[in-house]
Amino acid sequence: MDEALDPLRVRTLKKPSYPIGEELRHYLIKFRRERELPVTYERLRDFHASVPLLDTAGRNTLWETVAYRAEDMPALNEGLKLIYALLRVNGDFSVMEHLYIDRVDFCSFGNSTPFRIRIVNAYNDNQDYFYIKKADASRVYGLELEHLLSPNRLNFLTHQCTLVEEHVAGIPADTFSERWLDRPELKPIRIAKELVKFNERCFIRLLGDMRSYNYVVVITPDFEDSQIRIRAMDFDQQSYSGKKNFYLPQFFKENATLVRFCDKHIHRQTALQYQREEQSLMLHRAELATGRLNPLLAVMTHDTIAPLEHIQTLRAGLAEHFQSDSYLRCESMGALVQENLASLRRTIGSDDRARAPL
Repeated sequence: MDEALDPLRVRTLKKPSYPIGEELRHYLIKFRRERELPVTYERLRDFHASVPLLDTAGRNTLWETVAYRAEDMPALNEGLKLIYALLRVNGDFSVMEHLYIDRVDFCSFGNSTPFRIRIVNAYNDNQDYFYIKKADASRVYGLELEHLLSPNRLNFLTHQCTLVEEHVAGIPADTFSERWLDRPELKPIRIAKELVKFNERCFIRLLGDMRSYNYVVVITPDFEDSQIRIRAMDFDQQSYSGKKNFYLPQFFKENATLVRFCDKHIHRQTALQYQREEQSLMLHRAELATGRLNPLLAVMTHDTIAPLEHIQTLRAGLAEHFQSDSYLRCESMGALVQENLASLRRTIGSDDRARAPL
């Protein structure tokens, strides 16, 4: 196993924000991701007071609850409710009138410095969240690739320099590692299987920085035991780093507990089986989404979302990993994602031919 990535050193290399270019904007408009929004990220930045938000144990959460001028609140609340309606029911505000904005939180930690809006149903006190961030092309590519190539669907909207994301519900993986791993109602092999598949999804579509606080574990009770799903919830580091292992969650120190658990409960041949299963599923998803995936990758191939030296380092690492010189001809991060998918097609197609009866 390669040396684990040093999270402190990686964290100091803050990724710059890449603007949404004209071609990507056209893609977003075509597939109705770009919508006119009544509240922008910059408008939310105009708060006049904030207080630290503590968790139930009184610990600092790194979020602050912000306050706005009283005269601005009615229009701001209505605008935020309309954004939620656009995100959830394509703007049908008639079914949203019983909702109210309970809280707006701001986080200055991390690249996206997001706002988190808590919205509550007045009839039953049920709550939901959504996020408003400064739009970044890398994050948009990450969200759309997650929607097309993973088993998870994602709702998000853009408007000029504003990005709106739905909340990804689940148990943060660091909390899951501390409190859930040894619970008898969860089968260890199902946890290990999902970690293998999640690791493979991140690597093929080049989603980086999947430390344990950047993804969640979703537990779904089934008629026998429970099903496990691991979902990414932070897409800032889509196709930016030049380090191959940055796209493999297994190499982050923060994931060490889960990785050791996986090694303990899964045989190498079984892990390879699950890896191949996910590769086949990704190719199937790619085929089903051809009309949307191909235009996205065409735009991504011509977009600048990483320094040239990162592309050169990563293509060399991938060429060595896959034993394929095709990577060395790639001139962009989008081209490297395309080549990863092409490499899968060649590998799985070759395996199928090898297993075919004579």
